[in-house]
Amino acid sequence: QVQLVESGGGLVQAGGSLTLSCAVSGRAVSGLPMAWFRQAPGKEREFVGRITWNGGSTYSADSVKGRFMINKDNAKNTLWMQMRNLNPEDTGVYYCAASGTLFPGSSTTKYEYWGQGTQVTVSS
Repeated sequence: QVQLVESGGGLVQAGGSLTLSCAVSGRAVSGLPMAWFRQAPGKEREFVGRITWNGGSTYSADSVKGRFMINKDNAKNTLWMQMRNLNPEDTGVYYCAASGTLFPGSSTTKYEYWGQGTQVTVSS
């Protein structure tokens, strides 16, 4: 059973930075397709970015491209997301997710394992 635990959220001013982490147990991240999603109040959960099973490629939503970077730390069995130049529209609960499918894409339905989420609040 894969378990995911996010951390690193908090309150930050617009223009600031945060780094989220997702500690993984039950499977090695080195072979696991993983992603970050977020959900703002009153909105549906949306794709933020993902990394392929071997860590060779990353994909980001247009809204965060150039500002957010995803990587894996195989030694720590952890997924990271570095976020910079944050703005109030980035506010929401951020979730990491993992898939048992080799090429899951960006849909929430393709990810079976989810963390509990971590709150990110960006003030203007």
